[in-house]
Order: sequence, then structure tokens, then C-alpha cells
Amino acid sequence: MIYDLVLKIGYDYPSEVKDARHILRVRPRSGRGQEVGATQVTIVPRPDEQTAERDFFGNALDHLLLLPPHEALSVTMKTRVTVTRPAPDLAKTPTVAAVRAAAARLRDPGPGGAMHFLGPSRLVRLGETFTAYGEAAMDDDAPIGEALLAFSKSIKADFKYAPGATTVDTPAEEAFARREGVCQDFAHVMIASLRGIGIPAAYVSGFLRTEPPKGRPRLEGADAMHAWVDVWLGEEIGWMGFDPTNAMVTLDDHIVAAVGRDYSDVAPIDGVLITAGPQKTRHSVDVVPVKP
Repeated sequence: MIYDLVLKIGYDYPSEVKDARHILRVRPRSGRGQEVGATQVTIVPRPDEQTAERDFFGNALDHLLLLPPHEALSVTMKTRVTVTRPAPDLAKTPTVAAVRAAAARLRDPGPGGAMHFLGPSRLVRLGETFTAYGEAAMDDDAPIGEALLAFSKSIKADFKYAPGATTVDTPAEEAFARREGVCQDFAHVMIASLRGIGIPAAYVSGFLRTEPPKGRPRLEGADAMHAWVDVWLGEEIGWMGFDPTNAMVTLDDHIVAAVGRDYSDVAPIDGVLITAGPQKTRHSVDVVPVKP
């Protein structure tokens, strides 16, 4: 599938902001069945400095410095992305036990090393509750692909999709206790449960097709940036995506922007600024299939 993608993020501040610094993670990344064309990122007001780099996990970053006083900030990202991810044969994936054993032998400390996604992180703290949830869902003798899809379906059934029930700083254990949240929370719960039983799991931020194919239901989270989970299935297969919010394997409907240990690694915009009072935020996504 080929998509034209537009992301718009806006902030309105209650008073003038001076000397603001931001990091953007809004440019989709190429690789693993995804090819990104020319990407345009427009910032208003225009930054005094703007530099681009890649972080440790290979995500595209834009570093911004804005010196003039301003009462609003807007970021618009436009690009074209080609996604080709054929449906995998989940029955032919290794067993859960085999992947756990392989993960226990991981020693690669480089950016591509799956060992980075085994332990706790800022928003994903491990514990007995998550370990028990993961153990109950993941039969050691089952093909891990089938077990992960079933686990995604269980999370969707166990948790209520409730926009506004949590914030971007809500830790996984709070979302688990409340049994409600949004895609970020569903992903954090799945990640904590899998890491608790020794399976590497990464947090993925990205986008969903806005208009589903005829006859298919509209996916939750399509109006904003979305989140799902990449799971390591061993050296031979590598990483595979699962979306617990929509109980599905990630195929051509999903466009990857950034990958990290949890949301704090991939937030679309971070920054340091001084202002007074609550700010207002605007966020919209438009993913339009390009007809051949």
C-alpha cells in the first residue's frame, strides 16, 4: 500500500514562551517492509536552529531552538510511505519456550540488540502482577506467533478503550489496575507482561490507515498517532508487530514512526520551555491510500 501521510501537532500557550527547545520524532522510518519518500517538516514559528540526527535506536530526530517570544507552536509533517508486509504464518513460528530460551542467551549491546527490550524502563516497571498475566496468556508449548495474537485479543477484551482516562505519563501498573486506557496503555501492559516472562518487547509509535478497506471496521486510534508492540521471535524471524488495541498483527495498515523501550523513548515532541498556566494541544493525523 502507498499512503500520503499528514501529521499536525499544535500548542497554544497562555503566555509568551521564550527560548524554547524541542525534540521531534515525527518522521517515519524506513525498513522492515516500509519505504519512506521525501518528508517535509514545517515548524511555525520558524526555528532559529534545526538539526537532524538519529537516536540510539535509529529513530529520526529534529532538534529545534526557538528564540523569539511566541504564543503558539505548530508542527506539520507530510510524506509518502509505501508499506508491504505480507501476512505471516503464525503457526510456523517457534514455541514460546524456544524464544524465551533464545532471549536468555542475548548478549548484543548494540542498537539492534533485542536485550535492550527485556528489562524495566521509565514507564514499564516489571512485577509479579504482569509476570502472572503473561504466564497465563503464553503457553510455553504454543507457536509464539499464535500465542501473541491470542494475547492481543485478550488485552482488547480485558481493557476498555477510554480516551482521556490516562495521560502520557501514566505508568503501566496504574493502567493495568484500572483496566482502561488508550493504545499507549494497552502497549505498555503487553510489553510489561512479555518482558516479565523473558520475551523481548518494544514500544512502537506510528500511524494507522484513516479509511479501512471496504467491509473492514475502522481501527481504534486512527485519528491520532497510534502505538503497538514489536516482539522478538528469535534470531531467524526477528521482530513482528502486534496491536493489542485492535487485536491484530500489524500489516499494511500500520506505519512505523519510532521504536523504543516505552513511550518516553518515542514521544513525538519533547521540550523545555517556560510559560504560565495550562497549554492547549491540537493533534490530527490523515493517512490517505494512494490509488494506483
